[in-house]
Amino acid sequence: MEKLDLNSLTKEQMTKAMACKTPEELIELAKKYDIGLTKEQAEAYFNELQNIELDNIKLDAVAGGGCSSKFKCFVLK
Repeated sequence: MEKLDLNSLTKEQMTKAMACKTPEELIELAKKYDIGLTKEQAEAYFNELQNIELDNIKLDAVAGGGCSSKFKCFVLK
């Protein structure tokens, strides 16, 4: 089972993939780009994409995009 390199996807493809709500949606999206995914691969990539989204939320919090109770917010004066 060959691992898909998520870095090889375009920004548009990544955005669409991150918008998928289920691994099944990810499989259907992959078919549109002639990428074959097994159910197991789709589940793994779906989980990986969910982690990428969480990382973006953390980055937004650090960059001044917001704070949550899980993160300390610092204001530079």
